Amino acid sequence: IASMLVSACGGAAPAPAAPAQEAAPAEAAPAEAAPAEAAAPAASGDRVQVRWFIGLGTGADAQQIPVEEEIVKRFNESQDRIELVMEVVPNVSARDTLATQIASGNGPDIIGPVGWDGSNSFYGQYLDLAPYMMNFDAEGLDPALINMYQTETGAQVGLPFLVFPAVTYYQKEMFDEAGLNYPPASYGEKYVMPDGTEVDWNWATVEEIAKILTVDANGNDATSPDFDKSNIVQYGFSFQWQTDLRYIGSYLGGAAPLAGDDGKTATVPESWVEAWKWWHNAMWGDTPIAPSGPVLAAPEFQPSGFASERVALSVAPSWYTCCIADAGETWDLGVMPTNAEGVVNSRMDADTFRILKDTKNPDEAYEVLSYLLGDAAVELATIYGGMPARLSQQQAFFDAKKEQFPFVTNWDAIVQGLAHPDVPSAEAYMPNYNEARDRVTQLETLVMNEATIDLDAEAATLQADLQSIFDRAQ
Repeated sequence: IASMLVSACGGAAPAPAAPAQEAAPAEAAPAEAAPAEAAAPAASGDRVQVRWFIGLGTGADAQQIPVEEEIVKRFNESQDRIELVMEVVPNVSARDTLATQIASGNGPDIIGPVGWDGSNSFYGQYLDLAPYMMNFDAEGLDPALINMYQTETGAQVGLPFLVFPAVTYYQKEMFDEAGLNYPPASYGEKYVMPDGTEVDWNWATVEEIAKILTVDANGNDATSPDFDKSNIVQYGFSFQWQTDLRYIGSYLGGAAPLAGDDGKTATVPESWVEAWKWWHNAMWGDTPIAPSGPVLAAPEFQPSGFASERVALSVAPSWYTCCIADAGETWDLGVMPTNAEGVVNSRMDADTFRILKDTKNPDEAYEVLSYLLGDAAVELATIYGGMPARLSQQQAFFDAKKEQFPFVTNWDAIVQGLAHPDVPSAEAYMPNYNEARDRVTQLETLVMNEATIDLDAEAATLQADLQSIFDRAQ
């Protein structure tokens, strides 16, 4: 598992988060409650000010901010040399805000939590932590998790914090009402259909039961000849904040790099194109089972698709537990489906904090980093929905999750997911990363919002455009 994690989350600069991650155009990650960026206050007295930029990944949700504020307050009260200052920026604008700050020479000291996708947007901007590693406590951390934050030049640009294996989230009441058994709790288990037959838990099975779980206003499900697809009130399936086409391709078509094995040749795998077709048909076909972009934007599907309690089954990394409080008290976790050959094509995000290399206070920033990864780690892991990478912190994390969601019975699905990362990561680094990512997002927007598109032609155009973008980085 450790060796797979290196490829899944590290290497040339792969994937998180996140979360969240890194809002998709059709359904942005929760950030609406985050305050607009304010000018950083001046340092008090003789204290050195360390600015903590939040929003490039998770962390800007209304449920998270009070905990972050309390952690900052405790740190500032614990000593009199450093003043830690939070800067919270909505996820949808964080990338542009941070880019402007860095370009003007006014970048923060620490950013995070942030996954590979957000980090890749500022590739090469991070402080090498190697000089500080002599005093770093690596107990309970797999060396591979440390190594995954090393660049190709050997710089240590991050330290392990959280990992987020993907799982399925399902609403038990909706399954009960439809007379369906719940998704398997463990990898290798069969799914039991209503007639008692056992079938593989694969994407074909997901599609079949999602039709039964998709219901119109008259109570007809998508298997009924009377089903009205223009008046759906409950959908059977969604990719919760996972509509980035790199994610869809990895989940359904298997992990692959858009930059090719050499890191510079644009390649759109055929399996990914077929995955995109499946996803588009799930939203726009004759029997839709998944909400499209316009549907997800509707008020009744807020604050998010699954949390609106109008979606029966969703896929997302475990960070989604950060922001699922509105989803009621009947949801639970299951394992990921396989492809037709029985292979689990899943994803795993990884979040950490980064120190910008242009910080004027590297020693103080590292002291804050140590605090966030140490004394504050379990509290932050709980609100961010991530399993701590450090073994000694994991039990406390799950204890907190069980207290937060006492009705959830299968937290082990998260632990099992560690064995199924995407290798290479769906968020692997690409040359000219921001422009390349934006080009993929353009096609994502089309898939989510247009009922009729030629995905073979669009994929060919995407590959050609990505090659031009990559070439400009040479």
